[in-house]
Amino acid sequence: MSGGLTDGEGADTLARRLARRIALEGPLTVAAFMAEALGHPTLGYYTTRDPFGERGDFVTAPEVSQMFGELIGLWCIDVWARMGGPAPVRLVELGPGRGTLMADALRAAALVPDFRNAVAVHLVETSPVLRERQRRTLAPFPLAHGGARWHDRLEDVPDGPALVIANEFFDALPIRQLQKTEHGWTERLVDVDPDSTHDDPRFRFVLEAFGSPAAGLVPERLAGAAPGSVFEICPAGEAVARSLAARLATQGGAALVVDYGHGRGPALGETLQAVRRHGFTPVLETPGEADLTAHVDFTAIAAAARAAGAEAFGPVDQRDLLLGLGILQRADALKRNATPLQAAAVDAALDRLLGPEGMGTLFKALAIATPGLGAPAGFV
Repeated sequence: MSGGLTDGEGADTLARRLARRIALEGPLTVAAFMAEALGHPTLGYYTTRDPFGERGDFVTAPEVSQMFGELIGLWCIDVWARMGGPAPVRLVELGPGRGTLMADALRAAALVPDFRNAVAVHLVETSPVLRERQRRTLAPFPLAHGGARWHDRLEDVPDGPALVIANEFFDALPIRQLQKTEHGWTERLVDVDPDSTHDDPRFRFVLEAFGSPAAGLVPERLAGAAPGSVFEICPAGEAVARSLAARLATQGGAALVVDYGHGRGPALGETLQAVRRHGFTPVLETPGEADLTAHVDFTAIAAAARAAGAEAFGPVDQRDLLLGLGILQRADALKRNATPLQAAAVDAALDRLLGPEGMGTLFKALAIATPGLGAPAGFV
């Protein structure tokens, strides 16, 4: 993922390395810039820190409430039962964060000992910092089949039936951006701002010359877009969806994808954003110090999955998924013996997970499953 960048002096910054790469290779695609900013082996955002929680840069649903991970654990149990209860079954999480979701799902799994004993936990994580945090989070759980195992890629997870969780994973995969001009579509690139200095380089967006080969990535239905329109596509996300679906189609299982995005198909609009300290920051500023994400095109993910032989269900709003899985009943159970302060915290979490001003409608869920398995819980 480092794209040819080499380690330099300890005081070197990712911005300087990116500037040197641009000097050698020319302007970078947005996808290449994103890949370096998030995943550079020594200076990337995710490889150097734990960004989650109130003290970090953003909060994900598992950090909002234990209910989220518990319900996903119950979702996995239900799918496993529909599969005929295979043992072992790979319980896989892509981008597991701090391990909070997996821990909550495993706690729910304890309700069905046969499932708990069948599960082999696999975590797809490239960050050494987050791997260590996940290891500590999962340490209290007695795991079968040799305990949790970590992998750099989904393809490294051993063969066999699988239940795959991807919560806020696809939004951080590198995207490409194209912009409509008076002459047609051309790719947006990242270049060094000529007004910046060698020691403190800044970056700017530029457009590839007319005749950009990337113009072929734009769907025909958007050909009449007005000049200035922006189209985003995530080839990396579609590739992951194809790989995941091909595995599920031939080896059995299902995946649950939860993320923020839309299900209206190829659409115009710029959604790439940078988040730092729970606020937005300029996308090209301080690479490696802010999270870069873009809205997920669930229609594209579903189409890629179906093309690889799996079935896809949804997307549905996160609100509808969680209501279908029984979050209100779980909240009532938690509040039954709670103090007033604890009960208020449960209600606040519900509002954040379900409300239109929180995650309820912005976040969507998509299920990818073995053909014939049927619509999983929450998608009926």
